[in-house]
Amino acid sequence: MLPWLALLALPDLGRRERFSLIEHFGTAAAVFEAGRGHLQKLLPDSSVAVSAIVAGPDETAQTAALAWLLQPAHHLVTWTDADYPALLRQIPDPPLALYVLGDRTLLSRAQLAIVGSRNPTPAGRENAHAFARHLAGAGLAITSGMALGIDGAAHRGALAVENGATVAVVATGLDRVYPARHKELAHDIAARGAIVSEFPLGTPPLAENFPIRNRLISGLSLGVLVVEAAVGSGSLITARLATDQGREVFAIPGSIHSPLSRGCHALIRQGAKLVETANDVLEELGALARVAAEARPLPADLPAPQRQLLEHLGHDPASIDQLVERSGLTAEAVSSMLVQLELQGLVEAGAGGKYQRIV
Repeated sequence: MLPWLALLALPDLGRRERFSLIEHFGTAAAVFEAGRGHLQKLLPDSSVAVSAIVAGPDETAQTAALAWLLQPAHHLVTWTDADYPALLRQIPDPPLALYVLGDRTLLSRAQLAIVGSRNPTPAGRENAHAFARHLAGAGLAITSGMALGIDGAAHRGALAVENGATVAVVATGLDRVYPARHKELAHDIAARGAIVSEFPLGTPPLAENFPIRNRLISGLSLGVLVVEAAVGSGSLITARLATDQGREVFAIPGSIHSPLSRGCHALIRQGAKLVETANDVLEELGALARVAAEARPLPADLPAPQRQLLEHLGHDPASIDQLVERSGLTAEAVSSMLVQLELQGLVEAGAGGKYQRIV
């Protein structure tokens, strides 16, 4: 991994130039073994980068990066790795490598991005949390940018579900937490999900890196849900990138009087799918979402009576009276277990007092 770390840390070398080097030489190690003349032919406009490659890696920076990588749950996923996310390979400008803190296998799991305003309304924050909780309960990993507002609510909603997973794609090096007030959230995401960045360690929160980061939020995901967004919001950039990448775009409508609804209304006018419930998203994703749901096992410690009630419930809505008839349990017992199952994100209460299994 040392040559990869060195290649990623080279100054004055763009993503496309790094890709061209890997495509030409095959490995990062071979890049540093090449002669100046060979490199100059490949990088005629990058004399500084050529000199840096010939001079060899910065040993101090490389030692620090290697020390980070050797810690538990710290990973570097490169373009040549078998588990590089398949969806990212499809986008026009994929990253050459990803630094990952947490579970790297989540990068290949079915994901739904939830984004929106950093200063949402209380209703917007609640919607982000509720949609994320439901969708994570259905087996999707929830992806966002760990920003204040909608992003944070989405991550927390996913983590509120037992076995729920979330991926945070950030615009800094993974040795930094931004914003700083999300330090505890970052810890929780790393423990139960993954934090991802294409930027080398030590990269500060530079404004120009956030739009670059946004293409990965959409690129990793089957679709993007915009909860609340003003006109000009960065989340609209993510939605546009999703469209360019062939991903689904969803938007939650809001009050015609709220500035934070105008971005979502604009997306809907442009063809985004209007959604009012998490089930709307799951129905649009169709088979892709069902595969994720089937892949999610029931909690190992789920009590036998609750497991049996889930079997009686199935995936079609049913009333408490119907479940009493199917299970032979009392209405009080069924009601109590449904509350517990709903808290675990395994069932959802719907219209008419009916419940539906979502796992």
